Amino acid sequence: MDGTIERTTLVREDQVPFLEYPSPRQGDLGRRQCLIFLIPGNPGLVAYYEPFMKTLRELLDEKEAKEGCGYAFHLCGRNLLGFDDADHEPAFGAAADGVPTEPFSLEEQIQWCCRQVQQANSSALGDGRVFDDVVLIGHSVGAYISLEIFNRHHQARRQHPSTPPGLLGSVKLRAGILLFPTVSHIAQSSSGQKLDLIRRTTFLDRFAHHIAKGFADLWPRWVLGAIVRRIMGFPEHAAAATLRFLGSRDGIWQALHMGKDEMRTITEEKWSEDLWEIQEAEEEEQTGLRTKFFFYFAKSDHWVADACRDEFIEKRNRHEKGRTKIVIDEENVPHAFCIHHSELMAEKVKLCIEDIAGL
Repeated sequence: MDGTIERTTLVREDQVPFLEYPSPRQGDLGRRQCLIFLIPGNPGLVAYYEPFMKTLRELLDEKEAKEGCGYAFHLCGRNLLGFDDADHEPAFGAAADGVPTEPFSLEEQIQWCCRQVQQANSSALGDGRVFDDVVLIGHSVGAYISLEIFNRHHQARRQHPSTPPGLLGSVKLRAGILLFPTVSHIAQSSSGQKLDLIRRTTFLDRFAHHIAKGFADLWPRWVLGAIVRRIMGFPEHAAAATLRFLGSRDGIWQALHMGKDEMRTITEEKWSEDLWEIQEAEEEEQTGLRTKFFFYFAKSDHWVADACRDEFIEKRNRHEKGRTKIVIDEENVPHAFCIHHSELMAEKVKLCIEDIAGL
């Protein structure tokens, strides 16, 4: 289905790449059906997460096969907008209605992900069924987007307790698993400082994406492939995704545009304290939910300043009613875990899911 996100850009939803790994037990009406929805980081290509999703599917299949497991877990995730040339028209920079089109902002990505969670909740099972539980996995800026989805879900339920089916407030949003999250003061990180310098330098702010794209286009594809595979050491899934990204018409512009917007937007926390709490006592009693948010931070992360991370953790620890669990990695897993550490992180996420489900 096609839809407009902004006045001059047509989004072709049926062209947005996605991954989906349904439970083989999704037809079992005796099980709680749980949607696990992945929101990628920037660049927002879900193909980077294929080994992670496949491994998590295998691990959850083993769990579902054990006696006493009353759950069926359905895994899915989609690209963020603008990272595939087929998902929007016209090209960025082209005049539409007399106005040059721009890449998608962080706010537009949040709106997009809210819609995709709603749609997956009401359509993935088929036969008009919706999921009993929805869990979000957010990586990097995907963690920030996930928290914004929870925040908007909370606001929608508070304003309209009897939200009609199909709207965000009707989704049974239970928990978030936030991996290497960039959720406050991203511009203070080492990589954030460099990107923010581009944003604050007039010439680079206007032309950095043209310079980066021109540099990528200088090299034949086989040379880029050799650099990505041999020099950078990317495995095949990550190399293929990176080459598609570098070779796309608009992907680099989308990544830089969104990244600069992250520098402007992800600063001081703006969420209310009750976001971190279980919202309704009966909800907690019915689901057995003990943790609402799992945070997994790197020991050292070039996109997360240590001081900002520590301040964030201190705030969560001070919150008496907050339901968060926070882990700081001790295994030297890097921010971009989906390149080389998919299997290890799938194991860790499986444990989070078991905790959420009480398995």
